[in-house]
Amino acid sequence: MKPDSKEKIACGVAGVGYLGQHHARIYHELYSSDLVGFYEPSDDAAQKIKDTYGCKRFESLAELGRACDAVSVVCPTDQHADVAIPLLVQGCHLLVEKPLCTSSTEAEKILRTAKENHGIVQVGHIEHYNPVMDYLEKAVVAPKYLTVDRLAPFQPRGTEVGVVLDLMIHDIGIALALVSSPLQSVEAIGVRVLSSTEDIANARLVFENGCVANLNASRVSEKKAREIRVFQDSGYLSLDFMNQKGHFIQKEGMSLKRNEVPVEKGEPLALEIESFLDCVIKAKTPKTDGSFGKSALEVALSVTQKIESGW
Repeated sequence: MKPDSKEKIACGVAGVGYLGQHHARIYHELYSSDLVGFYEPSDDAAQKIKDTYGCKRFESLAELGRACDAVSVVCPTDQHADVAIPLLVQGCHLLVEKPLCTSSTEAEKILRTAKENHGIVQVGHIEHYNPVMDYLEKAVVAPKYLTVDRLAPFQPRGTEVGVVLDLMIHDIGIALALVSSPLQSVEAIGVRVLSSTEDIANARLVFENGCVANLNASRVSEKKAREIRVFQDSGYLSLDFMNQKGHFIQKEGMSLKRNEVPVEKGEPLALEIESFLDCVIKAKTPKTDGSFGKSALEVALSVTQKIESGW
């Protein structure tokens, strides 16, 4: 279904827990959307959204799908395919939180179902909608080396997958977009700390054009950090995704000059959802569409396999 650009899009959320509640908030706030309702198994989480926004709690995904044009899928990763596919069959366009799912087979089925039902699938690689990424996409030209650190304190939420699929996949997607070259090889190591899968991981991605990306992720850190450094012939960029600031050190003859990066700050999730709704209204391909999400997932799975082979 393609809504008229002058009408509000009927939107819903499948899963209104920790992150899904923010999807609901933004759909409620945006002019282009009408938060019709949500599906949520937890009574406590559901009641909070009903009380806050006065929208309907649907008893099934089928009911949600019939009522909505666009739905955010914000359930645990291992349930993404089971939730997304029935909604696509009902004609919904989807914003599926990252990672797209947990296997290439599931990803292929989601993409095939979307194509068969003329549905848009956008994957929630949120950093691609962060104003910092807007700057990087303009400033990064033929990078030689990049390193990314993504650190977070431990939360039981998300541990149905390892830290590679939970956190590092953000930076895998960033590297794929900035380097824009086929991947040649992957090396990785991971450590289990509090969960049954890796909680700390390092990956070294080597691309065919010679660029190397070094990615570090931890979900057992005492501090939060989302930082990237990119080295190229024109200079060195250092940016902070979390605080949306950074600097660019450029060569001027035989000296180096530091310039602060002009980043226009904004809430990445709101920008991501606005972009999703714009794609629905204009029938455009999302910046992080299903194919992109599948590519990032396959690299993440390769990293995970390398880690597990070392245990």
